[in-house]
Amino acid sequence: MKEIILIKLGEIVLKGLNRKSFEDTLIKSIKRRLSGVGRFDIRYAQSTIRVEPLDDDTDMDEAVECVSRIFGIAAFARACVTDKDIGSIKTAAAEYLRDTLEGVNTFKVEAKRSDKSFAMQSPEICREVGGFLHDTYPHLTVDVHEPDVTVTVEIRDFGAYIRAGLIRGAGGIPVGTGGKACVLISGGIDSPVASYMMAKRGLELTAVHFASPPYTSELAEQKVVQLLERVARYSGRIKMFTVPFTEIQNEIRDKCIEDYFTIIMRRFMMEIAEIIAGQNDCQALITGESLGQVASQTIGAIACTDSACNMPVFRPLIGMDKEEIITVSRKIDTFDISIQPYEDCCTVFTPKHPKTKPALNKVLEEQNKLDCRRLVEDAVKNVRVTMIY
Repeated sequence: MKEIILIKLGEIVLKGLNRKSFEDTLIKSIKRRLSGVGRFDIRYAQSTIRVEPLDDDTDMDEAVECVSRIFGIAAFARACVTDKDIGSIKTAAAEYLRDTLEGVNTFKVEAKRSDKSFAMQSPEICREVGGFLHDTYPHLTVDVHEPDVTVTVEIRDFGAYIRAGLIRGAGGIPVGTGGKACVLISGGIDSPVASYMMAKRGLELTAVHFASPPYTSELAEQKVVQLLERVARYSGRIKMFTVPFTEIQNEIRDKCIEDYFTIIMRRFMMEIAEIIAGQNDCQALITGESLGQVASQTIGAIACTDSACNMPVFRPLIGMDKEEIITVSRKIDTFDISIQPYEDCCTVFTPKHPKTKPALNKVLEEQNKLDCRRLVEDAVKNVRVTMIY
């Protein structure tokens, strides 16, 4: 008995004239992500993608886990394929769904006859299969309104597919269909969640991380790599740029009023990230800021930060509270890494009384005490690149 994965599209079906490009990108993404699992025949027909393993020893559990993290998939299911013959369909349904049916009390059968040449109509298929399953598993009763499990039989061009329910997919739209953006990634809870949320909207991610040795350790940087590895399970590969930031922070500490340290630091980050983004064909920046969460995330502070760059800045967490952000971080398995006690450069030289309502002219007055062009050029010139998979 052949087992396959059936993938159902979601938001993509609403894309009108652009739909095919979204479908093509999704199929390419599925092929790329499953290439490390095994060999698969992937076909698209009738708004369903059929993923069939070509080797008998393929780990289907791993394949399903991989598919569950691909953006653009609304739902999916494991299914068996059998001949388009009612006898084969009944036998296959009873055998393939044995574990599922033995563990429930009520069921119903739904049939979808895409191949109209099949002799039996959908109601007849439901009666035949339902009756056979009831005879095979006498403890079952039929409940057409709220069954414990719905057995679905699809009569399609390549055969008859039998499955029990659908599993919710990652949703969103395929990575790459929304363009490219550069995320400013720290070791905290917020920025990995922001990365995940924007990848879900089709953005291919590049990441910029700022390191300040000896104030930050190699373990802090490795923590960021681990976070991006978790995000990459959803987004696909990420190019990470590590920017040396120690000299800039030392200069800010030595020459600027303490209350403005954080805002000036973030302005440097935005300017450097924008340069790296431009060099890598990115069209926007992404940050993990949430309005009012800390002093540097007030409206006034964000306005001062934004004025340092010209690219659009996406802030997907801006209206979320900390508990909402933590919920997503647990879902994508980044929370336990984020709370590891390794400081990032954002916590270095934190002022005792940061400005929450900074005036831009005062910020610029302080920042102009520094040789900004040289500092930015030196930082960009000395970045290190890591590929995250």
